[in-house]
Amino acid sequence: MPANSPCFDPQLCRVLVRGVNWLGDAVMTTPALQRLREALPDSHIALLTNEKLADLWQYDPCLNSVITFAAGESLWSVARRLSAERFQTALVLPNSPRSALEAWLAGIPQRIGNRGHWRRWLLTRMAAPRPDSTHMHKRSIREVHRLIDASANGIHNEGRRFFPATAHQTHEYLHLAAVLGANPEPIPSRLVVKTEEVQAVAAKFNLAAEITDRRPFFGLNPGATYGPAKRWPAERFAAVAREVQRRTQCVCLIFGGAAEVALSREVQAATGIRQPALFNLAGQTTLRELCALLKLCRVLLTNDTGPMHIAAALGTPVVVPFGSTSSELTGPGLSGDTRHQLLKSTAPCAPCFRRTCPVDFRCMTGIAVETVVEAVSRVIQPSALSSACVSRPVTG
Repeated sequence: MPANSPCFDPQLCRVLVRGVNWLGDAVMTTPALQRLREALPDSHIALLTNEKLADLWQYDPCLNSVITFAAGESLWSVARRLSAERFQTALVLPNSPRSALEAWLAGIPQRIGNRGHWRRWLLTRMAAPRPDSTHMHKRSIREVHRLIDASANGIHNEGRRFFPATAHQTHEYLHLAAVLGANPEPIPSRLVVKTEEVQAVAAKFNLAAEITDRRPFFGLNPGATYGPAKRWPAERFAAVAREVQRRTQCVCLIFGGAAEVALSREVQAATGIRQPALFNLAGQTTLRELCALLKLCRVLLTNDTGPMHIAAALGTPVVVPFGSTSSELTGPGLSGDTRHQLLKSTAPCAPCFRRTCPVDFRCMTGIAVETVVEAVSRVIQPSALSSACVSRPVTG
């Protein structure tokens, strides 16, 4: 092997990447994995991930293997299994003490990650601080009220946060991969779903006839794990589904996890739409089936949550009402991707990064149903409507 090859260093021949634990964050690591594979084409790259996310990585060309751990599995058990794999290098993507301790206890010689969180002595090399790294500061209730009062008195944009394009979370993972020689320039997130998977899930949920009729599929994902502050109101999801279905004769697919079945039924009932024009699939799909169904959709209306990132990584356009969170930090795809419609209100307190709203939820209620209907319709019927603006402010 030539001396200038990225894999000439024998310490890079077997690389462990300690993956992150949340679905959306995991999708945002895919550009770093792609860049790492480019830099280390001959290395064995393995990913350590929670077993609930294992199916996300099926068919991923960047990985040689996936190692899973169960929820509640002991630190010692994980470290013992890693030790048997004889990795030379560990790239630790999460900032938690445990993730660094796993690599240390496994005896992996090179351990790379971010400093902080009592991890300095667990790592052999720490990534340099990134100039555009941005902390998602949660506003206090007092600060929220102060900003609202200031806006009411004609003082606008006092609390507005300006984030550079490189503040997005994807850049954090690319920055870490660059320690191993990877190119830090951003590329789109990418997941792989095969045609036969889409065909199988369509057959399972009796969607084949709608595919044959060439009716567009419109996905709705009304839930969000982090908290209610991220959720555009359920009745507005239903109102959009009702109007878009009337305009386009699309087939609506409602998605959600087991904890969101009640919410999905609320949306379904409020639409007044029945099969075969609407299918409520919440709580019925595996992660892999969810990926296949999202790939089938023409567009997905979703909150800022994991399925948003999955859809974008599969090439499905998303329409996202943003309120308590920031599209600049955790939005789908690359900055400026015009396929996606990222909608915001003019609420002076947004983004607050709180789980629950301490006032009147104006950041979300300020995004009108009519605005979202037009955004969805632009994707389903692009020839009938003008092209969209990304992240444009809207009013209710």
